[in-house]
Amino acid sequence: MKKVTGLGGVFFKCDNPQGMNEWYAKNLGLATSEYGTKFEWRQADNPSKKGSTVWSTFPQDTEYFNPSAKPFMINYRVENIVVLVDELKKNNVTVIDEIAEYEYGKFVHVLDPEGNIIELWEPKDDLEQDNVAG
Repeated sequence: MKKVTGLGGVFFKCDNPQGMNEWYAKNLGLATSEYGTKFEWRQADNPSKKGSTVWSTFPQDTEYFNPSAKPFMINYRVENIVVLVDELKKNNVTVIDEIAEYEYGKFVHVLDPEGNIIELWEPKDDLEQDNVAG
């Protein structure tokens, strides 16, 4: 079974998220919004399918990374999150929450052996589909 299919995003805490977004826009050319930026790409094994990787800043006091004390979180794109979570539980991986479903995909959070929070994301297929000829 294919598990991780790519990097979904990199999220990090900072003292001034808006200022960081502006700095990265001015100095490195990232097209940032209040949420960061999104890098879009095509899948190498199927160029008709689009994907994206998100870069996003968070305030230092965010609770979104809890229970990890680390100032970052990595999001991995996965296939079949339900089966993967069952497998992780069998391997005694700490699953922090239940799978949540949104219009853009399913999410769940787990901890690695050093307490780093990991966000797993199964994107919605309809958001990744794009007509290459169009």
